[in-house]
Amino acid sequence: MSNSLEDMIFKLALRNSLIHEGEASSGPVLGSLIAEDPKVKEKIGEITPVVDKIVKKVNRMSPEEQRKEAEARGVSLEVEAKEERGLPELPGAEKGKVVTAFPPDPSGYPHLGHAKGALINYLLAKEYGGRFILRFEDTNPKLVQEKFYKIHQDDYRWLGIEWDELVFISDNLKIFYDYAEKLIKNGFFYVCSCPVEVMRKKRAEGEECEHRKQKPEENLGLWAQILSGKYDEGQIVVRLKGDLQNKNTAMRDPTMFKVCKDPHPRHKTKFFVWPTYDFGTSVADAHWGVTHRVRSKEFELRAEVQNYIQKLLGFRPTFILEQARFNLKGVPASKREIRNLISEGKIKGWDDPRLSTLAALRRRGFTPEAIRNFLLKMGVSKHESVIEWEALEKENRKVIDPVANRYFFVSEPVEIELDKKMKDAQAPLHPDDPKRGKRKIPAGRKIFVEKKDFEKLKGKEVRLLHLCNVILDKKSKVTSTGVKPVPKIHWISEQNIPVKIVMDDASEKEGLAEPDFAKEKTDSMVQLERFGFCRVDSTEPWVCYFTHK
Repeated sequence: MSNSLEDMIFKLALRNSLIHEGEASSGPVLGSLIAEDPKVKEKIGEITPVVDKIVKKVNRMSPEEQRKEAEARGVSLEVEAKEERGLPELPGAEKGKVVTAFPPDPSGYPHLGHAKGALINYLLAKEYGGRFILRFEDTNPKLVQEKFYKIHQDDYRWLGIEWDELVFISDNLKIFYDYAEKLIKNGFFYVCSCPVEVMRKKRAEGEECEHRKQKPEENLGLWAQILSGKYDEGQIVVRLKGDLQNKNTAMRDPTMFKVCKDPHPRHKTKFFVWPTYDFGTSVADAHWGVTHRVRSKEFELRAEVQNYIQKLLGFRPTFILEQARFNLKGVPASKREIRNLISEGKIKGWDDPRLSTLAALRRRGFTPEAIRNFLLKMGVSKHESVIEWEALEKENRKVIDPVANRYFFVSEPVEIELDKKMKDAQAPLHPDDPKRGKRKIPAGRKIFVEKKDFEKLKGKEVRLLHLCNVILDKKSKVTSTGVKPVPKIHWISEQNIPVKIVMDDASEKEGLAEPDFAKEKTDSMVQLERFGFCRVDSTEPWVCYFTHK
């Protein structure tokens, strides 16, 4: 490879590192290289390892060393502080030939992290005129549940994601068995019955176990016995003959197959030999022709194992672009943690408003459009982050503010009596859309105001919105029907409907809404003035979920 090309890669790696706070990433660097010189696509297999090597070299440098080197090589230091947005470049991608996939595990509800992975892979396939596969990696009968298959599909469709092919790993185990047998015959896999704690110690110390020297014929015989059901869980596994001295411990003879005789929701007890994640994902990507995939950074150390398996089987390795996980501040995200919280009764379920599952967000009133915009603006980055709720709320507000009708809702109502009977008030359904018309708010002498307003403003002149000015007290004197620069509060008359609102912290507020609120239907979005946006969850009785301010 020419020095000039290596120099270009080094400059691009420095540039990428400066953008991302001292840590370059191979994928964007390779994408930028292709953008600079499209001819490198012809040597993508040769160039990719060089990019990886140079990126690692740059990442070993201190930020100060990177800046000095950038200056010496003429790399512009006018770097935008913001993250790169939108979809990443796909190295070596050809229009019409890109195949991406998203592989959920149907053991829980999808959350924002799942949504981002599915959305990015789906949109990349569409951008390159390719195909997108939704692939259920349902190889752990202990956790997989039938209901989650449908929940995942429904939630992704709700987000606007459609797939060209739907694959269930459990429906295709014969394919995985055949590939395993091929690797056993060629001496790359062996069958091991070492106790777990013994093998864990040997792998940590880089020592081989006695089974590693078994001949392929012996391993094939043991493999046949495993498939016949002779062994129970924990007695035996199939391992990859990896590199016991590799600094990446994932390469030290990892498990490829294990026994589990728990019933599976799709196949009951028909199968009991299951591929692990490393073998399942590498073979599935290769067999179904996945060319590129964006996935969570937590699997970064597994990439070497999976690429090695694909090479052993004669497949071109799938290009994997890692992105960091993110969490919304204060929100439990792991399925294990959520399952524990549900079983302990600390949260109401997978759609509890404190969660970031799509079910919870949908119930609260977050829209697919807002979620898509929020996730895309985050970009594909390898930097772990904790996101404030305000970022998602801002995107959602843009979508729902123009469509949400306005109403009054009074929580903790305090009854007051006006000294004169007032005519019914009228107010716009939406202040920016007069075509929607007005709503009638019945008045009278007895009305209800918020307890916090009453306590704060008692004895002062206030404006009852759209009605009149009063001296606020249990018996309030009407002072004017004109507009004055006084505090404005909302109110409800004796004609009202009771409403319960489930808040974002799962607490509940009960109160009264104006009668025209009854015209709204389930799933509609409303703005309760001076309270916030809400989604109507049910109408008999009236229950809303608080969305945000």
